Amino acid sequence: MSSISDAKVLGGIGAILVLLAAVPNIGWLFGIAGFVMILLAIRNISQAVGDNKIYNNMLIAVVLGIGAIAVGTVTVVGAIVHVLGMGTFVGSRFVPPTHLVVGDWLGLAVAVIGGLLAVWALLVASAVFLRRTYSSMASKLNVKMFDTAGLLYLIGAATAIIGVGFIVILVAEILLAVSFFSIPEQPHIVQAQPVSNMS
Repeated sequence: MSSISDAKVLGGIGAILVLLAAVPNIGWLFGIAGFVMILLAIRNISQAVGDNKIYNNMLIAVVLGIGAIAVGTVTVVGAIVHVLGMGTFVGSRFVPPTHLVVGDWLGLAVAVIGGLLAVWALLVASAVFLRRTYSSMASKLNVKMFDTAGLLYLIGAATAIIGVGFIVILVAEILLAVSFFSIPEQPHIVQAQPVSNMS
């Protein structure tokens, strides 16, 4: 059970460090370190309970999340390049165009909205797999708060498009830290029931 004990500490501290990602200048270092610790904790739990789907679902969530960041970056950079291409530079000063073509702005708006919708869709898909991970952990470790945290992550991702979702995700991250620290030192691991062949 040492891996479960390690996971309890790694996951709890990792979730707290992710919360510190908002700290100016060095917050991103806390966020990355915390995220890696959570990944290690989930891998330990996945191995300890003998359920590879827990970690595999987390990896899929991570890949989808990275995809959302990539699409968002491309969208922002593309929009900036497009706007800069519409004007000219005089020395180091940007001079906007003297006449604006409606089609240019319309194309920019469509590209930005499309990019943001793609980011949102990827975040929701990522949250679906994240919830599967935490629901499985809740079931295996009998710590129901993991399931609540997973549900809040999903709700937060779905409502992030209107802004309120980010507050919900913050609450989910706090519950995740509490969930890890709530794992008993010697948890009763719920094993999957074997399927009997009915003749």
